[in-house]
Amino acid sequence: MLTNYVLPVFIGIILVVALIKRVDAYSSFIKGTKEGLSLFHEVFPAMMAMMLSINLLRVSGLLEAIASLFSGLLANVDASLWAMMLFRPFSGTASLAIMIDIFKTLGVDSFSGIMASIIQGSTDTTLYVITLYFGSVGVKKIRNSMFIGLISDLAGIAMAIFLTITFFS
Repeated sequence: MLTNYVLPVFIGIILVVALIKRVDAYSSFIKGTKEGLSLFHEVFPAMMAMMLSINLLRVSGLLEAIASLFSGLLANVDASLWAMMLFRPFSGTASLAIMIDIFKTLGVDSFSGIMASIIQGSTDTTLYVITLYFGSVGVKKIRNSMFIGLISDLAGIAMAIFLTITFFS
């Protein structure tokens, strides 16, 4: 297959360009690895704190309790969708796991499966992005960015609910 050769050809092109430009490719690779490790050292505590917080919410049952409170708002929206909507700004992996669970229990082509897909595609992991990227570069004033990001997530969720109800119910 052609795809088996993409990476070796890409590495070969990099090495040929390095030879033509007379760049020490190995030293550049080592330098990039050191920079990557230092970036990991800066980013890892924020990632660990976020993952720990999310797991504590999930294990404690607080997330399910909050989702069940919201489940009475709209008759068409399943409680697991509310859990996904609550997790989405925090963690893409957690919301994806909830979406996969919705697919397994209710079906991919179900009303909830379609709504989960639209929510997943129309929102972002705002708090994760702010924690990880702003924290890694030392940005302290995040209030406006967080507010705008959460408002856009809310708009994306509202439109996902509206579009799913309008076109798929």
